[in-house]
Order: sequence, then C-alpha cells, then structure tokens
Amino acid sequence: MTATGIDFGTTNSVAAQWNGEYVEVLELGNQGLDATWNRPGFERLYPSVVGTSSLRSGALFGWEAKLRSEQAVEACKRMLREEPLVTIGGQRFAATTAAAGVFRSMARAAEEEATDLREAVITVPANATGAARFRTREAARAAGVKVLTLLNEPTAAAIAHSHYLKEEGEFLVFDWGGGTMDATLLLHDDGFFDERASRGVNRLGGLEIDERLRRMILDRAPKKRTWTASQERQFRLDIERSKILLSGQKSVLITTPDDVFVEIGQDEFSDEIQDLIDLALAPVEQCLEHARLDPSELKGVLMIGGSSQIPAVRAAVSEFLDYELVDTEMCNPMTAVAEGAAICAASIAGELDSVIRVVNTHALGTITTVPGKGRQFSTLIERNMRLPQQRTKTYEPTKANVSELTVEVWEGAADRPVNHPDNVKLTELQLVYPESLHEKSDGAFDLEFIYSKEGLLSVNAKLQKTGTTVLSGEVKVFGEGAVEPEVVAELDRLFNLQTTARPVPKPTHPQKTPAPAAVTRSAQPSDTAPLVVDGSNLAWNGRLPASQGGKPSFAALQAAIRSLRFKHPQRDIHVVVDATLRHQVSEAERPIVEKAVADGEVVQPPAGTEGRGDALVISIAEEIDGVIISNDNFAPFQRANPWLLDKGRVMGATHSREVWVFNPRKPNAAMARARG
Repeated sequence: MTATGIDFGTTNSVAAQWNGEYVEVLELGNQGLDATWNRPGFERLYPSVVGTSSLRSGALFGWEAKLRSEQAVEACKRMLREEPLVTIGGQRFAATTAAAGVFRSMARAAEEEATDLREAVITVPANATGAARFRTREAARAAGVKVLTLLNEPTAAAIAHSHYLKEEGEFLVFDWGGGTMDATLLLHDDGFFDERASRGVNRLGGLEIDERLRRMILDRAPKKRTWTASQERQFRLDIERSKILLSGQKSVLITTPDDVFVEIGQDEFSDEIQDLIDLALAPVEQCLEHARLDPSELKGVLMIGGSSQIPAVRAAVSEFLDYELVDTEMCNPMTAVAEGAAICAASIAGELDSVIRVVNTHALGTITTVPGKGRQFSTLIERNMRLPQQRTKTYEPTKANVSELTVEVWEGAADRPVNHPDNVKLTELQLVYPESLHEKSDGAFDLEFIYSKEGLLSVNAKLQKTGTTVLSGEVKVFGEGAVEPEVVAELDRLFNLQTTARPVPKPTHPQKTPAPAAVTRSAQPSDTAPLVVDGSNLAWNGRLPASQGGKPSFAALQAAIRSLRFKHPQRDIHVVVDATLRHQVSEAERPIVEKAVADGEVVQPPAGTEGRGDALVISIAEEIDGVIISNDNFAPFQRANPWLLDKGRVMGATHSREVWVFNPRKPNAAMARARG
C-alpha cells in the first residue's frame, strides 16, 4: 500500500503520498477546474462539495460540483459535528454520507491517476469533537478507505515542516481554514510532537469571511428582485473567488445577479473583517498563557489554511507575536497538512528511519453509574498520550446475580457531561460471566484498553478472583471492521442518484440566417455544419494566466471570428462567452464586450446558469448538430456527451502573428489515463 495522507477540509481536501524519497501532492479531478478558478496550486485541491445540475445526470463531486452545480452541499466536514440531514438532488442524506461521497470520489479520481487511496492517515481539526472524529472515520471507511489513524491538522503541518528542516523546539501553528480556527502549541522533540496547548473557535472560517464580503456588496447594491437558487449559488462562488483575489490585488469588481457592478478594495475588506481577525487571535493568546511561553521562545510560527493567507491576517499575527512568520514556501498553507499526514503514514509503515510518535486526540473510556450523579465518563486512556498505550482499571457490577454486562466504549472529553457533543459512544461490548454471581464483588473485573500506534483499540476484561477472560473484542470503527449496512446502502443511493436533466434554451445568435430547428446529430458533421465558438477559450489563447497578470483579449476573439467567417462563409456561426469575460478583459475592452452582448454578437449563459459557457457551447452544438471551435478538453462533460470525441466534432484554434488557423482535433478522452 502507498503511504497516503488525506487532509479532509471544510472547503477543499488534499491527498498526498510518500513515494520513497519525498512527498508528492496528488492532482485529483482537476479536469473540472475552469480558467476563472485556475490559480497556482488549485490543481492540487479537491473541493469538498457534493451537488447536482440540471445539465447533468447524477451526483457531482469536486470541481465539477463546485463550479457546475445548481444545488450543492458544501462544508460537510463542519456538519459532521452535529450530523444534520442534507438535501442532494431532492433526496435526504446524512452529512456522513455526503462526506463519504467526497472520499469515494477522491479515491476514484486517484485510480484514474494510477494510484490508490485504500488506506490513509486522515487529518481532523485539533479541537474537533469526538463525534466529528467518529463520523470522519465512518465516512472514510464507508468509502473504502482504511483509516490508519486520525492526526490533528496542526500536528500534521508541523511534521511536514520539521521533516525537511529537521528543527526541534516549540512551534505555534495558526490553522485558519474554511470552517474552524485553531491555534496549537507543539513541542517537537526527537520525532515526538507533543501538543502542549490547543485552543480554537468553531464556526469561524472562510465561510464567515465570505459572508462579510457578501454583506459589503449588498449594502452597496441591495437586491432588486428575488434571486433563483442557481443565481444565489453563482453569487456565492463569485464572492469566494473575489475574496481569494483580494489577497493578491488591490481591488475586485463583483457583479450581482441584478447585473449591478460593485468594486471592493483590499483595505476596506481588511477593515470589515478586523473583528473576525481579533477573534482568531484570542486562541493564540490563550495557548501562550496556558504554556507560560513568551513568543520569543518559539522556534517557528506556521500559518496554514486558506483564511490564514489573507494579508491582513498574516500582518495581524506577526504584529501580535512580534515574530516573523514561516514563509509559505517553507510551509505550503494549502498542502502542508496532507504532506504531514503522508509522512506520518510512511512512518507507521516503517518506510522512514525517523520516528513520528502519534497521540490519542481524545480520552478513551467507559461509562459508569454513580449513585446520586448518574452516568459518568470513566477514563482509561487520557487524551494526548503517546501511542501505543495500555491501561487497566477495576470495575464491578452495580448489583449481584447478573450473568452479563454491557460495556460501553466511549471517546471524548471526560470533564464534560456524557451527553455533551464532544463525547461519542464508539460501540457496546458484551461481558459474559461463566456463572451467576452471588455477590457484587464476585463480578469485579479488570478492564483493559490497548491502543496501538496505528490507532486500533482492543478491549479485554478478566475476573479479578479467577483471572478468567470474560471479554475480548476490538472496536471495529478504528480498523477494518464492516461498515453498517444502512451506511453502505445510503452511499450507494447517493452514487446512483438520478436527476432530471433539462435542456438549456438555445440563445439568439448574431447571424441573420434563421436559426435551424433542432436536428438529429449526424455521425460526422458536414462541411457546412454550423460552428459553435467557445469564445472565452479563444480570448485566452496565447495569453498569460490570470495569476501572472494576464487578461483575455476580446480583440483577439473578434479577429478569430472574422477569420472563421472569411474561411467558412457558408457556415452559421454562434459565439458563446462566459458571463465573467466582461470583468476579466481590460478596462478599455469592457464596454466593447458589453455592447457585443447587448447587440447579440455573442451570447453568454443567463445569470446563475451553472456550467458556465462550456456547458452552453456543448448544448448548442448538440442541438444544431454543430462543430465546436475550442482548445478545451471538456473532460467533465465527456461522460454525458461521448459524441465530443467523434471525428470532426471539434476544431482547435491556433493564433500565430495575427493569423488564426483552425484544424480538426480530438479532445483527450477523460477516462483514458494509463493505469499502473
């Protein structure tokens, strides 16, 4: 098995593997990543999203779900704390099922890359509840992923950083992602990462920051009408993307579903979220006070999670600690957690000389009944203990003349009530006496918990008087035990989900020739078949990526259209652009694009239409039996539209010194990757 680490995140998940020499972060399912979201490093992210679209049948996952869903379930990791029901494709599912769907879709994407995720170290927030940890294990196991152990995210990041730099000492990890904020103080000593203190704030992350940006926009451009669910979703995506862009540029221009433009500056955005930043600094102060540590004694401060990369956040943490933060090149904020988990997996498998000692993140114990106090958590293995651990405690029945007892195995926080969300019952085991008891003391037994470094928990019990074994079992949720049948059935129901697809209305196009009626698609298009131009794709042809300051050129697109009309005067030509193109071009070109849209020279998906321009291009080409002009692979759409791979169905476009050349091309088959 390949040593694998999975960072299961609120917004995005990341998988990494130890290849024998170093950690390799996997690129999973990034065919669904379009140009507007294609920023450096994003090809390594797998959005933790499950959704559906009227343009596609079945459930969508990853980038497909994030960018092409009309209805989507996001942040299912955050939901694992309370296990609410979620609606996907008009059907109800447990949040654990949605999370399991993300794990399974990642595993399938890994298979396409000739690797596997059959077993892994999986990370969780440092302050995740016992219930959330239990459901994370359950979701992974239901998806066919054996959980080697659960590893706290800050510890994983510190492992990744220290593995290459070989540094020991006190580290502060500031972990602010999409759902939670955690500050953790770790001592690295001879391969052991001791969590000296960890404090956090639940429901404080990128989602709350997005909501602030949304509020800023709507304060300046209040709703003029009721928006559809699809429009609301597209608006949320635009807000999230704009927030990301504000970390690298001075301002962004956002369009509401009412087609109102709002400009937000980086400085005013920073001011708007300052109170959230102050809330995020509180756990840092609490950790240092608990450990009685001065910031000057720190060996390093690691910033992980997307929210930690907002310039105002980094500046605030650095100023608060009066300390220079570890550079992002030394600790990648988006991938360090998965990298550390992969290193931990390699250590567990014996593939590394160095030893990484893991700890149990929550206490393990059983439940006793105390007169006058009721049910109480009785701890056998305390939290933060180095693994492996073996602990024994003596118990006796509450009454005589019993033949068997039910021993409950719990994980959580012993200092909190049994019914607190942090506490979760892992299983029930039956202790059977060899004969009826005459006295309570006859039933006294030594209960033993053995917790391996792989995170497997065994439970045994022996009678004190005779040494007879009366209980021997393993807590299956920690290992390879069978998943509950109802969980498997619900996950299968999710993957077999059938949604009702509806056709996208054919838009008006610029030619005076009457639009042809819908036709049956031919095996091979004729020489006079209509052309459907993927305008956004051509506008970006030969341009620098947006991350390097590049912008699409509408003038180049217009030149391409003129060339097409000259070379194919007999053909009807449709031009489709993404709704975002007018915001991406230069300021000088923006009014030209808007006029072209208003005049019908080009068409764009109606506000809120999921799938963006590429889905509309495919729909038009299918309806009019046309030929697509694009260099796009259309990988996310190939399964539903296999005709895209037919001969003559797609033509590529090449721009060389003001000359446009169009030649037949066959997109690479999305599923035709080599397997090892």
